[in-house]
Amino acid sequence: MQTVIERFLRYVKIDTQSVENIDKHPTTEKQFNLAKLVAEELKNLGMQEIIMDEHGIVTATLPSNVDYTVPVMGLLAHMDTSSGMSGEDVNPQLVENYDGEDIVLDQQSGTILSPREFPELKKYIGKTLITTDGKTLLGADDKAGVAEIMAALEYLTIHPDVKHGKLRIAFTTDEETGTGVDVFDLKGFSADYAYTVDGGELGELEYENFNAAYAQVHFKGRSVHPGDAKDKMINAALVAMEFNALLPVPERPEYTAGYEGFFHMMHVTGSIEEATLSYIIRDHNAEKFKIRCELIEKSAEWLNQRYGDGTVSVELKEQYRNMREKIEPVMWVLDMAKEAMQAVGVTPITKPIRGGTDGARLSWMGLPTPNLFTGGMNYHGRYECIPTFAMEKAAEVLVKLVELGAHRN
Repeated sequence: MQTVIERFLRYVKIDTQSVENIDKHPTTEKQFNLAKLVAEELKNLGMQEIIMDEHGIVTATLPSNVDYTVPVMGLLAHMDTSSGMSGEDVNPQLVENYDGEDIVLDQQSGTILSPREFPELKKYIGKTLITTDGKTLLGADDKAGVAEIMAALEYLTIHPDVKHGKLRIAFTTDEETGTGVDVFDLKGFSADYAYTVDGGELGELEYENFNAAYAQVHFKGRSVHPGDAKDKMINAALVAMEFNALLPVPERPEYTAGYEGFFHMMHVTGSIEEATLSYIIRDHNAEKFKIRCELIEKSAEWLNQRYGDGTVSVELKEQYRNMREKIEPVMWVLDMAKEAMQAVGVTPITKPIRGGTDGARLSWMGLPTPNLFTGGMNYHGRYECIPTFAMEKAAEVLVKLVELGAHRN
């Protein structure tokens, strides 16, 4: 039997980074490399109805082993990693018996994972941590979720005494771009409820997430020799800077927490002739989210009045919505997850997601899908890490959850 850690260390070596603003699914061909591997592993575990579709999405079935009908549970995780940092040549490091002090990730660059910046590390003194080598992200978001589901499936196949209903599995692509479930065959998946395994620290259980939009703002300038530029030149890069200055500084992600929303500039390119800014816009509150989107558009309108029509244009795209509205009518789904955690000694921590999951989109498509922890921290960058015991607990929770699902009528 392979441990969840062994699976995870194998999966993170495979680069599956997705890319924003590419109109194809998956956005990168390399996502197929992990998809093919997990499809083969599902086959080796004896799963049925294994499909890897043209979008790299892998689905499978663990048939029921009870002689009565219960609602069909789904478990999902995504295989892609963030475009925020390279996922190529990931070299995970094991820090055994963590002593609570600084962890040197990369001696040459002086990259240090320190509890001064990341105080949550102090919770894991005496535990084994998996970290990056300071040069890439780790990929626990969400290869930890993939590994934990696979470990739970292996346990269930080896222990047929654990009763369960029909279980549907999905490993998706392009979650990090917010477009993965655009091409998800929900009807074919045929689950009655589901869970994404895509959360953070041990015990996290989430049924609220941001309302989310992506904005790309284009600036068109006019280049004139600087010696003759008076009343003629429009510097697109400077207009872009003016635009960003119209957005409130305290409402950036580095200054917000909890239910506070934000504007987050993701990319910037610019010259005198043209410039582009891209943002993600987030808020848990639907009305505040609407106001944020309107501020982006009104800022563009104001600058067009100042510099002329067509100077600034905005492409605004809604990505996902807060799943809370769709989970509240079926809170038993959340209660069952809490019961599973408590049964294996994990204290549930119900908190809003400061982000989104495939489950947010799926909930609005008709499949209620709250989010379970993986154990990881500091996603999307070189400071990402995950305690090994939290991954093992996540797999235990999944086994217990599936078992509880067998008693749901």
